[in-house]
Amino acid sequence: MSARVLIVDDVPANVRLLQALLEAEYFEVHTAMNGAEALDAVQRVKPDIILLDVMMPDMSGFEVCRRVKSNPLTRYLPIIMITALDQPEDRIKGFQAGADDYLVKPIDEVALLTRLRSLVRFKFLLDELEGSIGDELLLDTRLENSEHEPGRVGVLLADEARHQQMLQWLGQEHSLQVFNEPVALLDAVRNGRLDAVLLEMPLNGHDALRVCSQIRSLEHGRQLPVVLLMDQQAREKLTQALEICASDYLLKPVMLEELQARLNIQLKRWRYIQRLRENVRQSVTLSMVDPLTGLYNRRYFSTHGRALVEEAASRGRALSVLVMDLDHFKKVNDTWGHDAGDEVLCEVARRLQKQVRRLDVLCRVGGEEFVALLPGADTRVAQQVAERLRRAIADAPVRITTDNGPVDLNITISIGLAGYEQVNDSLETLLKRADEALYEAKRSGRNCVQVQRAA
Repeated sequence: MSARVLIVDDVPANVRLLQALLEAEYFEVHTAMNGAEALDAVQRVKPDIILLDVMMPDMSGFEVCRRVKSNPLTRYLPIIMITALDQPEDRIKGFQAGADDYLVKPIDEVALLTRLRSLVRFKFLLDELEGSIGDELLLDTRLENSEHEPGRVGVLLADEARHQQMLQWLGQEHSLQVFNEPVALLDAVRNGRLDAVLLEMPLNGHDALRVCSQIRSLEHGRQLPVVLLMDQQAREKLTQALEICASDYLLKPVMLEELQARLNIQLKRWRYIQRLRENVRQSVTLSMVDPLTGLYNRRYFSTHGRALVEEAASRGRALSVLVMDLDHFKKVNDTWGHDAGDEVLCEVARRLQKQVRRLDVLCRVGGEEFVALLPGADTRVAQQVAERLRRAIADAPVRITTDNGPVDLNITISIGLAGYEQVNDSLETLLKRADEALYEAKRSGRNCVQVQRAA
């Protein structure tokens, strides 16, 4: 795994030691000797992760961490604090400053590399999701504060009785669900009832890593935070645990404040990922859907239309295109205003949608212009569909809202039709023929269907 790592330490020997270790693992290493250099390097190098010493002369690592995490642009940049300060209050201070992890010198190389790789994977996932949404929406997402929201935490322990103090402690902030069997835990994950899992390793009568991997196999468990509580004897499986499934781990005996801090960090990351995924979904939807009518837009029509034409060409399937335009729509806007015009467009879209199949592609591509792609429909069938669409608009007035009450408008639509007929037909040639047919429908008095065949 290659990633950009920024090492911040004022002792050159410490820097050289870490640099040699990480470069041997094929990481790209950058260094800074103090807090000011570190903050500059964050902007200049744009690292994927920071390894940060705490005790530095000009600015402590705690302060550097706070500044990085207070900047919306770097708020989710992973930071591992590496220090000789080994007191519980120092660890908690580090987590409160925003650190994602805290390791005490002398550094355990296995622990460092496993935690580093885990955090880098998280950073790469964020980069992928963040790259899929716009900068403004991304900034809004980063600024949302969910750090102190309670979570629904599923707990599976080897011996519940030995952990009553821990459960009482976590239960003050989070909603705990203690399970006696993996099956019940997996069912809760499967149904989206948990925000995180706390899993003891080893488990009595069960393989904790197998349970963990089963969580990851479930749709709702792929990114779900899983924190392992590990015996010292199980430490040999640490690398495997982090590679397979674990988001984080603590070696027993567990310091309750640290467990709570690590769990809160995992929940914060998970919530951010969930928000990013939802925003990506919304961005994709907005890029394909007309916001007024809810129909597909021109971009979707162009992309999907070309695919359908290629399918018609390769498989010999029928395909027809309808181009539809409301008659005298400008008069509606000029007489009743654009709000009334929007009402008409939405009602027309609703009626058209009711008359086509699920596999048909109905789009609004311009002001009062709609198109429909009818896969598998030859010209004869498409003409019947077009006539049905025409009647759906013309046979009943469209009611609009005005200052003087509701008004019924008689709205009609003209339709041009073209079918896939020649091996060299493209989406553009089909649209051109359908447009020519639409023009003929307008010339013929409107409120009718015209077909244009290939020359």
